[in-house]
Amino acid sequence: MADQHRRDFIRHGLLGLAALPLSTGLLANSAQAEELPRLDPDSPQAKSLGYVTNIAKAKDNPTYQAGEHCANCMFFKQANNGCQVFPQYSVVPDGWCQSWTKQAG
Repeated sequence: MADQHRRDFIRHGLLGLAALPLSTGLLANSAQAEELPRLDPDSPQAKSLGYVTNIAKAKDNPTYQAGEHCANCMFFKQANNGCQVFPQYSVVPDGWCQSWTKQAG
């Protein structure tokens, strides 16, 4: 009888260890959705890429094409308005920068 309890204990322990990487992944995904500070358009990084918070201001940029904005860029993260180009900041969905790239699909 004692052997059965030990086997159950070992089995449950191994299942718990196997589930640990899964739970760590879930926690990491929820951390990515945390609120980020808004990108300042006057910061050097934003200025170097021509980031604007209003599409009307992007129309003066020769690389801008009609219909481009942060929300339809492949670098945009809808969960927190994040941007892979500006990883520590959120961006305005109606904003634009020279790194705009069409989303796949």
